[in-house]
Amino acid sequence: MTQPLLIVDALVKHFRLEPRGLFEAPPLLRAVDGISFSVKRGETLGLVGESGCGKSTTARLILRLIEPTSGSVALDGVDVLACSKKELMALRREMQIVFQDPLSSLNPRMSVGTSIGEPLRFHGLADQVERFDRAREYLEVVGLSADYYDRLPHEFSGGQNQRVAVARALILQPKLLILDEPVSALDVSIRAQILRLLSDLQGQFQLTYVFISHDLSVVKRFCDRIAVLYLGKIVEIAESETLYREPLHPYSQALIRAIPEVKVDGPRASSLSGLEGDVPSPVNPPTGCRFHTRCPHKMPICSEQEPPLKDMGDGHQVACFLH
Repeated sequence: MTQPLLIVDALVKHFRLEPRGLFEAPPLLRAVDGISFSVKRGETLGLVGESGCGKSTTARLILRLIEPTSGSVALDGVDVLACSKKELMALRREMQIVFQDPLSSLNPRMSVGTSIGEPLRFHGLADQVERFDRAREYLEVVGLSADYYDRLPHEFSGGQNQRVAVARALILQPKLLILDEPVSALDVSIRAQILRLLSDLQGQFQLTYVFISHDLSVVKRFCDRIAVLYLGKIVEIAESETLYREPLHPYSQALIRAIPEVKVDGPRASSLSGLEGDVPSPVNPPTGCRFHTRCPHKMPICSEQEPPLKDMGDGHQVACFLH
């Protein structure tokens, strides 16, 4: 079997907060608390969950934009967390990220062409003339005119700026591209265009995607597999079609029920319908299963023990005592 391109194992990130009292120990915010998954070459893995569940923190840990508390990350067999500063700089050519807000991720004083070519300058891979030519080439790759090279970000729409951000990420020809809510700030019609572009580019450049989103209707159509996160834990992983057809974890079921549907008659789904209460604080997460405080099927064991991810066959895994 071919080794996965990305392997994340028991990844943990705890942020130490300011102490609340003079003699109290600093509390820990458990943003990511022991997650493991892998991504095959050419695959798109979706990370989904409510805001604050640890999706974006996971992305930054994979890239080592922030240092993990513990765990391991391997990209194409290379231990990312063991790399020296010089080794990490070289490895980052292989993994890039596209952020949620395209305008804030671009330098407002720098032309879009210069922004696209900046990674080449930073890594010392091309001189000024080569950067100019490559940037114009990649503008056309993402569906923009090469003549836009000298324009500034504020002269573009949100969708056009996101195309620029994608071009900047692609110019180093990475193997892994992390897409952190890449279409959530865009209009619905523009979202479809960007998703179609990303799909085409994946085939053209043999890219592997980690796609982060809270919009399950988007993830369903774009991702091959989906990992569902709740309070820093993965509660279910499955093929996209399998998860939507037969979700096993009560949280996954609630997320899917909350997807808006266009109906002439009948009630509309409310936000996470069927769940009780609010998301607990990651500073003081519940004992046992972290979802048990909101679960309609909770049992005594749920508050006492943490369920492991259990393999249900065909790569479908779930962390729930109901199974």
